[in-house]
Amino acid sequence: MAQELGKMPKPEAASFKDKKKLFVVPLVYTWAEAAKGYQELFDRYWQQVEHQLDNLESRIGYIKHIYHESIFEGGEAGLKSLEKVSLPSFRLSQERVSRGASLDVVEDRELVQESLDWERFLMIGFSSHKVANIVSENFSRVMKARYEHVASAIKGSLGDDEAGVLFIREGHMVQFPPEIEVFSVAPPALDEMHRFLRDQPEECDHEEGEHDHGTAKEEKEQSA
Repeated sequence: MAQELGKMPKPEAASFKDKKKLFVVPLVYTWAEAAKGYQELFDRYWQQVEHQLDNLESRIGYIKHIYHESIFEGGEAGLKSLEKVSLPSFRLSQERVSRGASLDVVEDRELVQESLDWERFLMIGFSSHKVANIVSENFSRVMKARYEHVASAIKGSLGDDEAGVLFIREGHMVQFPPEIEVFSVAPPALDEMHRFLRDQPEECDHEEGEHDHGTAKEEKEQSA
């Protein structure tokens, strides 16, 4: 079970010796016309993520592996793609790469592209229950396969007594192997962002639309 950073006792590095450690960071996005209040929360969120990652590294171990959803290449090529997808997580990743960490691929391009296509169908809506069920079942199938691939890739690359970080959207269904100690990075600003979007539903709708469109666009460009 993942441990939430703000609710766990101060760990000692020795207690996690020889174990695989994974810090999981929820991905959040902004957009050009975002309300000032949301943008301020967005900036605060990523500042808090940086602080919590620094804190985890100082207590448990420095990040050796960086994993990021929707990135299909490792190394410098992957960083260039990441800069287009998410600037805040790019900056955090670039800093750690400069200290010796590696950007490793955990996504399968075909599974990601198929999941995006089924997701677009779901967003359109249906008049036929039969078609809706077919699309929903196929979306669930491919997402299950996608998340299983992510878990397997992390298990295969994260060594004993190593720490890694995974940047992935909220609500993911990745089942991490039991030998990996998972720490959920959950800055206070994340709850504040949720409340902001809940209280301003028009902002929430805009944010979801911009995120879906932007992510799909970047992933299509990467596949070209």
